Amino acid sequence: MYVQGIINPFKGKIGVISNFENVKCLDDAVTLFDQMVRTKPLPSVVDFSKLFKTLLNMKHYSAVVSLFREMQTLGITINGFILSIVINSYCLMHRVDYAFSVLPIYLKNGIPFNVVTFNTLMRGIFAENKVKDAVELFKKLVREKICEPNEFTYATVMNGLSKTGHTDKTLSLLRLMEQGSTKPDIFIYSIVVDALCKDRKFDAAIDLLNEMKQKGVPPNIVTYSSLIDGLCKSGQWEKVKTFFSEMVNLNIYPDVRTFNIVIDGLYKEGKVEDAEEVMKHMAGKGVEPDIITYNTIMDGYCLCGQRDRARRVFDSMIDKNIEPDIISYNNILINGYCKEKKVDEAMQLFREISHKGSKPNTVTYNTILQGLFEVGRIGDANFFYAEMLSAGHILDLYTLCTLLDGYFKYRLVEEAMSLFNKLERKMEHTSIELYNVVINGLCKNGKLDKAHEIFEKLSLIGVLPNVRTYTIMINGFCLEGLLDEAKDMLRKMEDNGCLPDDVTYNVLVQGFLRSSKISETATFMTEMAGRGFSFNATTAELLVKAISEKPSVLDMIPELHSRIMK
Repeated sequence: MYVQGIINPFKGKIGVISNFENVKCLDDAVTLFDQMVRTKPLPSVVDFSKLFKTLLNMKHYSAVVSLFREMQTLGITINGFILSIVINSYCLMHRVDYAFSVLPIYLKNGIPFNVVTFNTLMRGIFAENKVKDAVELFKKLVREKICEPNEFTYATVMNGLSKTGHTDKTLSLLRLMEQGSTKPDIFIYSIVVDALCKDRKFDAAIDLLNEMKQKGVPPNIVTYSSLIDGLCKSGQWEKVKTFFSEMVNLNIYPDVRTFNIVIDGLYKEGKVEDAEEVMKHMAGKGVEPDIITYNTIMDGYCLCGQRDRARRVFDSMIDKNIEPDIISYNNILINGYCKEKKVDEAMQLFREISHKGSKPNTVTYNTILQGLFEVGRIGDANFFYAEMLSAGHILDLYTLCTLLDGYFKYRLVEEAMSLFNKLERKMEHTSIELYNVVINGLCKNGKLDKAHEIFEKLSLIGVLPNVRTYTIMINGFCLEGLLDEAKDMLRKMEDNGCLPDDVTYNVLVQGFLRSSKISETATFMTEMAGRGFSFNATTAELLVKAISEKPSVLDMIPELHSRIMK
């Protein structure tokens, strides 16, 4: 029950209602509700509706449901608006099944259904990815004439269909709508254009755009942005220029989002200088770049290894009084410096984040931690890890794998296993990725027996080994010259329904080549060819070496011999 607080029995109705403006948090809303239900006479249902709307806007969905139940218990009059809010709250809690349980209350109270209620329900069903159920509900509304679908009904269904990849059904519904009394508007057409573009059906999207114009429905910035986004992602830059020009001719001027779409497309094709030129062009057109624009350009330069240019863009952003966000610092500059092993510069930026008032997130800490291990600064990495814990950051899987991998890399096996044992005791949900790091680290540090012991334990604790787990163990056996065990592990993984990949076979072939087991190598190479796998550089190098030392090896591998002869 949400009734809280001490109630003033002398507070009148007018005083209670005037308190709406003082509702700043859940406790305020609950206290006001408690006052309202104790006021004589009761406030109107409209006043209760306002309170429920306030709670909905504050995203206190469970509170809406609890207070509604209390209203029912107290026998307080409700209306369709309140019921719609309750249904919406259930949907936003991803409990559409409970939302449907509200419908009988309409009938019980003689409140007619309205289209808003069913629009909300369909939106909730789509949010739970129950596409078939949402479409069935829509058909039922139309077939049984429960209520007349409006433009929002069609938009809800079409948007839900398009987001789940049902482009053809989205287009079919548009055609159905065109034949009915509720005609599609620019918003509806834009949904379909966007769906066609995401499905890379650009000709159909352009045809629909032209069809809109002929029907007197002029496209807007949203329509053009969808087209330009799709064309950018498919590298059709000439068409992008055409539609940009068309927009301007129609007095539809690109906004910052449209420019960002083009900049993102250029950056993803490695055309970072062109992207920066577009950013400069924006300013000339009176459109100010935003944080997304700058981050995209910086990320592009960092990926090209042009850290200085990225820093120049960062500094120009500061000069324009645009506050960098955590992405600007972390995902772009800090990550870039760490990749170039310039950890001191990365650390300097890390400290700058705190001074600027931003809080480093877990990704930031992970990036620095990875960078410190890469350059062998183990002590600093430990200190940083301790700082991360004291700052109250939740360690994610990447953090734990980075730490363990770092310790194993520098042969700090005791430290790695001590941390792993602590983690294993605390972990509620175990992850095969974490075990892969430990098993791999032990194998590389000559602790094959311990690695095998942990591997065998996986089935007992309900963790399924994946192809990487098996491959690590096969590699461990091969490095120790235990080729029979490696071969047995290959067969074991197949028996357990985990198919080997090209990495598995390359590791195995390398192990047999190093031990000059040519006949068995030939067997595995034949299997590789049958599965469509190729040799990697290391396998090829070992094979060439084996042939150079003993040319007859070539004759022992007929398939390879025939390839070379061709």
